[in-house]
Amino acid sequence: MKSISYKQIAWLLFFTYFFILMVQITLRYLPLSSKVSFLQIKQTEVTGIKAYLPVFYVHVYSAIFVLLAGFTQFNAKILTKYPKIHQWLGYLYVSFVLLLASPSGIFIGWFANGGLTAKTSFIILGVLWFWFTLKATLLILERKITAHKKLMYRSFALATSAITLRLWKVILVYLFHPAPMDVYQIIAWLGWIPNLLIAEWLIRKNI
Repeated sequence: MKSISYKQIAWLLFFTYFFILMVQITLRYLPLSSKVSFLQIKQTEVTGIKAYLPVFYVHVYSAIFVLLAGFTQFNAKILTKYPKIHQWLGYLYVSFVLLLASPSGIFIGWFANGGLTAKTSFIILGVLWFWFTLKATLLILERKITAHKKLMYRSFALATSAITLRLWKVILVYLFHPAPMDVYQIIAWLGWIPNLLIAEWLIRKNI
């Protein structure tokens, strides 16, 4: 039991740290501005594509709620003692992913830096994220709990790519100093494929 508790604490600290970083990144775009942070290098899209900026804001702001709601779905205490809270936070997660975060991610992924390599990755990520989440929702409505859990592991693994993508970027730049376009092409795939592999390992281990 102690080892499990330590793992839970470590995971909580890890998630909390990076979640706070995500909040800080999001707050950079408040008040609304088209010339801050990442948008500074996306001025062609900002000025030339009318829908880009509002869709970008939808994606950035919805990601915070997706991460927070998704994280609670794997808390055994909430699931067993407060099933209604688990259910309503699950509705929140699904709604934000299917209606906001995933469609907006696919849209801005089409305009990603790094050329076709990066664009392909982000679009695949968005489509898989949408499908895993939708399928998980349909399965729980059919009371197929085990299959639902497996799909939710995969869905949240892709949700956390918002965190791991930035983590890999820091690591790659610090260690190897690659060209900016090379960074985008690498992290576009590295940001979510290892997450899915970890999810599959957890599924085999825990479900």
